[in-house]
Amino acid sequence: MIKEIQAKQLLSHSKGPDPWFGIQYTMNLYRGCPHQCIYCDSRSECYQIENFADVLVKTNALELLPKELAGKRTKGTIGTGSMNDPYSPVEKKYNLLGRALKIISQFGFPVHVLTKSDLVVRDMEILQEIDQKTQALVTFTITTHDDNLGKKVEPGAPLVSSRYAAMEKFARRGLRTGISLMPVLPFIEDNWDNIREIVYRARDAGASYIIASFGMTQRKGQQEYYYRKLDELFPGVRQQHHNRFRNDYICPANQANQLCEQYEKLCQQVGIAIKVPIYHALPPAKQLSFFDSIQHEANQGEG
Repeated sequence: MIKEIQAKQLLSHSKGPDPWFGIQYTMNLYRGCPHQCIYCDSRSECYQIENFADVLVKTNALELLPKELAGKRTKGTIGTGSMNDPYSPVEKKYNLLGRALKIISQFGFPVHVLTKSDLVVRDMEILQEIDQKTQALVTFTITTHDDNLGKKVEPGAPLVSSRYAAMEKFARRGLRTGISLMPVLPFIEDNWDNIREIVYRARDAGASYIIASFGMTQRKGQQEYYYRKLDELFPGVRQQHHNRFRNDYICPANQANQLCEQYEKLCQQVGIAIKVPIYHALPPAKQLSFFDSIQHEANQGEG
């Protein structure tokens, strides 16, 4: 179900770029997500989304955005996709992100788009325009190389192969694109064959970087849903998962340290970075005082 709502504020912010994604301002144009990934943390009770299958559309977002951008002193990276996928099917109808990117370009802010959808290709030209001014990154979440497994764990999202194809299109246009290899589901995706194939296919698609976290998180609300899906899709895995993690928040992949070492070594071999490029805005120009101006002119005259 789609519901239209009015938002009071659009952008949340942190003091500086976060170390994982380089994001300083987070923009959620929607709440809820029809991709219905079985592991999604946004389903947790702490986010107070009554029905995560519903999509809440912030219809006044494009009115708020220019007002909020005008008040930002730091041109930090604007990130998308923290509480939803910004390119879920509802974006085809509302085109909020496509229009928001044009506003962001006008104000000269960099962006980092995180998505599981090849719909992002629609906005390639405006993303290229932003990249020419500051920086635009497009990161595709890929946790398995296999389309069949992908349809189980991310049933409403485009195929993994479609994401690789979209990545290749961005790379051919000279835009930096890569993979968010997280989560890596214990007992399902945490094997070297899967990780290795993801890296090789990323290389073939022209990826600049892969950022990885080997494991998953679980909280109340999300955990119960995940368990139901494990029973439905992967008989026996729920018991393995529960025996090892109980109610732990952090659930590391099996042999997480070894997988991480192998992944980092392989990325180095194929020429893929393991961190995203962080955009650092230039500090605002210091306004000279009256006496500084006189001294500056005197120095120029001596030259």
